[in-house]
Amino acid sequence: MIGRLHSVVLDAPDAHALATFYAELLGLEVSKGGPGDDWVVVTGQGYRLAFQQAPDLQPPDWPDPDRPQQFHLDVFVTDVDEAEPKALALGARRLPGGGGDFRVYADPVGHPFCLVWDAA
Repeated sequence: MIGRLHSVVLDAPDAHALATFYAELLGLEVSKGGPGDDWVVVTGQGYRLAFQQAPDLQPPDWPDPDRPQQFHLDVFVTDVDEAEPKALALGARRLPGGGGDFRVYADPVGHPFCLVWDAA
């Protein structure tokens, strides 16, 4: 092993706003940085996400291959029908695609993420 994963870092035109979205979506807390900061960190439950200011961000355009998703987070939920309206209320939007155990969304900046569950 060379090292351990320290952070997953997402670019955003407003780092604090996107950090707040993910903190609320995942039940974490903004632990470093605030409105207007170039670097904001969200932690909790053994996880760490970081957000860096990128005012000229060109977000992915799922499923357009000319602007691919670049990366995405899978967010495990026990009941997608309960979780989806909560994610949408935070500012997520549903995207095309999905399957028997996942649905695709965009965060408020346009990064794709999936709600995933065990489809028995």
